[in-house]
Amino acid sequence: MISQRSRVEVGPREAHHYDLFMDIISLGFYSLLVKSVVAKMEIQPGQTVLDLGSGTGRNDCLIAQKLGDTGRVLGLDISGEMLSLSRKRCQPYPNISFREERIEAPTSYQEEFDKVFISFVFHGFEDYQKINIISNAYQALKVGGTFYIFDYSEFDIQKLWFPLRWAFIHGECQLALEFLNLDLKEMLSGQRFTRLDEELLLKGHLRLLKATK
Repeated sequence: MISQRSRVEVGPREAHHYDLFMDIISLGFYSLLVKSVVAKMEIQPGQTVLDLGSGTGRNDCLIAQKLGDTGRVLGLDISGEMLSLSRKRCQPYPNISFREERIEAPTSYQEEFDKVFISFVFHGFEDYQKINIISNAYQALKVGGTFYIFDYSEFDIQKLWFPLRWAFIHGECQLALEFLNLDLKEMLSGQRFTRLDEELLLKGHLRLLKATK
């Protein structure tokens, strides 16, 4: 179950305002950032992508555009409201499907995907659940496949511009604050991922971390 210190499980009201919150916390740059991140994932036509915590489907629509008619995206989320929003948004893309599924629970996917993606969800889990998610991603990936984590980087929140610091403290959960000090690379290495590459974004406050199986 999700920790009471987390806010990754959202209700109907939060789901409808989720995209707005992401735009505010990123100073309006979230859409551009996600487009940039999807471009950096080097998605090729015909590949398969698993999106963990797919939310409103905004990211999946961008990914689908890179895959062509023969590729596919599978988005997993636990919120019925989020899934409703994402299915409505992604109707123009027949190569996208969604399932109601917990991403920290044991998975049945075995070497099915070229890429696994998780965006601004990972920080909302306890560390032992993060390890479960990493293990699931490793299991779901084909040999040579890549796991992309787009989330907060390691930074000193006290140095953040006051309005953003206030929004972060009051809008995010306790686990997000702890995530700023987490050695995520060590956690990934401990779950058998080998090559680790990172790129810092938004003045070092966000990070795209790539781990190869």
